[in-house]
Amino acid sequence: MSPFQQESTILLQDLDAIVRDDAIPWDELRGKTVFVTGATGLLGGLLVRAMLYANHLGGYGTRIIALVRDVEKAREIFAAYTTCDGLLFLEGDITKPLQVDQSIHYIFHAASVTQSKSFVQSPVETIQTTLWGTDNVLRLAKEHKATSMVYLSTMEVYGVLEKQGQVGEEDFGYLDPMAVRSSYPESKQAAESLCSAYYHEYGVPVKTARLTLTFGPGIALTDNRVFAQFCEKVYQRQDIVLHTAGDTTRDYLYTADAVTALLTILLRGGDGKAYNVANSETYISILDMAKLVARECASDEIKVVVEIPENVQTLGYAPVVKLNLDTRRLEALGWKARTDLPQMYQRLLAYLDEQKA
Repeated sequence: MSPFQQESTILLQDLDAIVRDDAIPWDELRGKTVFVTGATGLLGGLLVRAMLYANHLGGYGTRIIALVRDVEKAREIFAAYTTCDGLLFLEGDITKPLQVDQSIHYIFHAASVTQSKSFVQSPVETIQTTLWGTDNVLRLAKEHKATSMVYLSTMEVYGVLEKQGQVGEEDFGYLDPMAVRSSYPESKQAAESLCSAYYHEYGVPVKTARLTLTFGPGIALTDNRVFAQFCEKVYQRQDIVLHTAGDTTRDYLYTADAVTALLTILLRGGDGKAYNVANSETYISILDMAKLVARECASDEIKVVVEIPENVQTLGYAPVVKLNLDTRRLEALGWKARTDLPQMYQRLLAYLDEQKA
């Protein structure tokens, strides 16, 4: 009998596809210990689940140390995995020095402030979490002589670019350091620089993954980001109301594709390098994506309405950007995105159906 009886069927399908991906050299994790921060978040949690599922299918014996703020909450989140060997919860605060008594071979640093409102309401805490947390994890990697570490960054580090066409890892635009919302992208940029510094000065084998907006099975029912709001409108058969003109145009990425990308970077990426992580074929404006959801997921029973409030600046929205990420550096490692935008929404809606049943 599978130990994952309580897990979502849709999510298990994704985990199975991740583990069977030929681009990932799973055998390199055999008998090794992986430290994961942000383990109760979307991508951190999916990385933990994928490695436990790989243990189940392949008998790799990988040990996962999941850094969490609340062990009891973590046990609830990973209730379907309680019978799995290899999962250890470590309760702690990412902004304080980390101490782990056993050997650590690999690290995923996924902990971060992710809610846009927090960027404008708690900018100091946003910066401190990013910088202090990243420094603590890099120190841990240095102390344990880790084989590889991946820092989860964001496409927002590119700022507002004037460049036309795809954006490579060396292309950067403008960020206003005096804008309160810049607490997020500016601190993520600084954290990337800190990773580079640890690599060049101490030889810490860290790689940076610049992720586009990622969604799919595994998101919380309370998630309030744009894709979750669109799905809720589909369920309620209510019009999708945009509080901006929807001009921002960018790539998206399915959660399972993000996990395979992060594992590929960890095990095959070059030390001190940054990698764009996106499905460049999903490049679309928020307005057009809203129309796609209304058409493909709600059979045109709802429409898209633009209503811009007077206090729009307080909502924490990012400035208007057009970011089509060039992923050739990542694809050269053998990775490929497999899920298009309509499939992403279809699978997310099927997952949410299961969670609400």
